[in-house]
Amino acid sequence: MPRSSEARGIGLWSLVSPALVLCFWELAGRLGWTNPVLLPRPSQIIETFLGLVSSGAVFAPLVHTVGLFVIGYVIAGILGTGLGIAMATSQTLYGLLEPLVEVVRPIPKPALVPVLFLFLGIGKATMITLVVLAAMFPVLISTFQGVRGLDPVLLETARTLQVSRARTIVSVILPASLPMILAGMRVALGIGLVLVILAEMLAGEDGIGFRILDLERSFQIREMFAWIVVLVALGGALTKLFDIAERRLVPWRGRS
Repeated sequence: MPRSSEARGIGLWSLVSPALVLCFWELAGRLGWTNPVLLPRPSQIIETFLGLVSSGAVFAPLVHTVGLFVIGYVIAGILGTGLGIAMATSQTLYGLLEPLVEVVRPIPKPALVPVLFLFLGIGKATMITLVVLAAMFPVLISTFQGVRGLDPVLLETARTLQVSRARTIVSVILPASLPMILAGMRVALGIGLVLVILAEMLAGEDGIGFRILDLERSFQIREMFAWIVVLVALGGALTKLFDIAERRLVPWRGRS
């Protein structure tokens, strides 16, 4: 009970600073301290946001963005986990892939957009590839560190019992390194969402990113901020879903 009360208290305090910022923003707008054309009041933005939701105009771009994100994020998670385990368990693969990873990883992924345009054209393939390239490396690195940090006794026991390599990976390595894999996927979640919005701005014909940029170009500022609210809500929902999945997959994590 005390721990639950403490958690609720922390949750309430975490709402104080956003509430203060919104109240100051609203007050500044009503007192004329800000330009209402360039910076609408939060109440006006929320009104426009509710209009988008009630009219149903929000759903098609939202589905477009979520679809691209999910495809890219899942591919990045599978590739990152697979390559991380392979590099951590095979010195040959580590020596072969590590230089390539270290060359590609530091490159800002938006800088690869012109190259992707040349080979994949302007469209969904480019956007998904950009998300994969950005989100894969945090998963790969966390997986690699998680596998390398395993207790050697686990692996020696598997060898002693003559467990096959594939079964060792599935039954021993993967479950034991799962917390580190999920830590990398949490980082990749934010990076992937940022990159899918950027990809829609650069190469999209629909989606939240496309709408935000299009409204900014047509100087529909209030509507632009309303779509930013949609993006904030999407990010919060994805984070909450990830927290729920993480608690189910590693229920012992965070317990005393």
